[in-house]
Amino acid sequence: MARYLISFNDGAMDHIPAGDWADVGKAAHEVVQEAVNAGVWVFGGGLERQRASIAATDGTVTDGPYPETKEVVGGFAVVEVTSREEALEWAAKIAVSCRCAQEVRELLPDPETDEMLRRAGRR
Repeated sequence: MARYLISFNDGAMDHIPAGDWADVGKAAHEVVQEAVNAGVWVFGGGLERQRASIAATDGTVTDGPYPETKEVVGGFAVVEVTSREEALEWAAKIAVSCRCAQEVRELLPDPETDEMLRRAGRR
């Protein structure tokens, strides 16, 4: 099993008329429920629009994102599936429900962190 990040950029849903938001929310939650029922949903959510901070390597914190950033993440889902093809199928379902394109990226496995979570009873 591999984990995939499915995400969309902030502003990708700006084309949706105000009167359609309830339908979009309902459709998105139906896909989430389907993913939960299928046992592939790990975590996901929308991100507060343009409210980010940057923690630097020296520990200082500033408002962000970086000024040169053209795109920032607006929302995401993490699924754990058997193949990239399955991740793409879930991304397509999310794209239809949210009415915006989705980016799909495989998360690198980290066995050490997985073991920490197992020892802590969180996995």
